[in-house]
Amino acid sequence: MVRGGPPVTTSALDAHRPALPVAMLRAMRPKQWTKNGALLIPLLFARGIFARGLLFHALAAVAAFSLLASGVYVLNDWFDREKDRLHPEKRKRPIAAGHLSGAGAVTLVALCWGGAAAIGWYVGPHFLGVMGGYLLLQVLYTGVLKKLVILDVMAIALGFIVRVVAGAEAISVEVSNWLFLCTLLMAVFLGFAKRRAELSSLEDAATAHRANLADYSLPMIDQMMSISAASAILAYGLYTVSRETVDRVGSDHLKYTIPCVIYGVFRYLFLVHKRGAGGAPEKVLLGDVALQACIALYLAIAAWALYV
Repeated sequence: MVRGGPPVTTSALDAHRPALPVAMLRAMRPKQWTKNGALLIPLLFARGIFARGLLFHALAAVAAFSLLASGVYVLNDWFDREKDRLHPEKRKRPIAAGHLSGAGAVTLVALCWGGAAAIGWYVGPHFLGVMGGYLLLQVLYTGVLKKLVILDVMAIALGFIVRVVAGAEAISVEVSNWLFLCTLLMAVFLGFAKRRAELSSLEDAATAHRANLADYSLPMIDQMMSISAASAILAYGLYTVSRETVDRVGSDHLKYTIPCVIYGVFRYLFLVHKRGAGGAPEKVLLGDVALQACIALYLAIAAWALYV
C-alpha cells in the first residue's frame, strides 16, 4: 500500500499554475532590467542628471531597452526550455515550467518588441538603430556565439557596450574611450563570473545545460576573472586621474570613488567564491546589502565630484 498520500490531480496542478498575466510578467524577467541601468552611465558622466529633457530621454531609453531585452529573454527561454529544465533555478521559469505556451510566448515577444520600437522611435532614429544592433547581437548569441568558448562571454560584454552606446545616443553625447574600456572590462569580469557560477552549481550536469561549459574549468575561469577584475580597476583608476577627465570635470575629485570600485569588485569576488553567487548579476545586486551600500556611496561621491 502506498503511503504517499492522495494522487496529485490535474486540477491540483492547475491550482498552483500562476495566472497568464503573472506568468508573462515573470517571463519578462523584470529583475534583469537592472542591467539597463548601464544606459544611464553616459547621462551621469555627461552631467545631465538635472537636465529635464535629457533625463526624460534617458529614462525612455531604459524603458525601450528593457522591453527589447525582455522579448529576447522570452525567445531564448522558448528555444532553451528543454535545457533549462535541467537547471535548478532556470527550471522555475514560466516556459520551462510549462506555465506559458508557445502561442503565449509569441504574443509576449510581439508586445515587448512592438512597445520597444514605439518608444525607440520617440527617442530618435539613431537610438532605434542601436536597438537594432543589440537585437542582431542577441540573435547571433542565441544561434552561434553562446556555443563558443570565450566568445560567449565577449558577446555578453559587447551587450553592455551596446547599452552604454544606446544611452549616449539617447542624449546625443559621445562615448569616451575611457568609458568604453571600463565598461568592457567590467562586463567581461561579470560574464566569466556567470560562467563560473554555472559550472560550479551544475557540476556533472553542466555540459547538458550548456555544451561549451565542457571547455571551461574552474581554475581557468578564476584566472580570467582575476585578470579582468584587475584590468577594470586599473582602467577606472587611470580614467579618474587622466588629464582629459580632470579638464572636463574641473577637478580630480573622481579619484575618491576608486575605493568604492575596488571594494565592489572584491565584494563580488567574495560572493562568487564563498556564497556561490554570480550566476545572475541582478540577483547579486538586489540581494546583497553591502554591495548596495557600496553602489550608493559611489553614486554619492561621483555626484559630488561631477556636480558640486
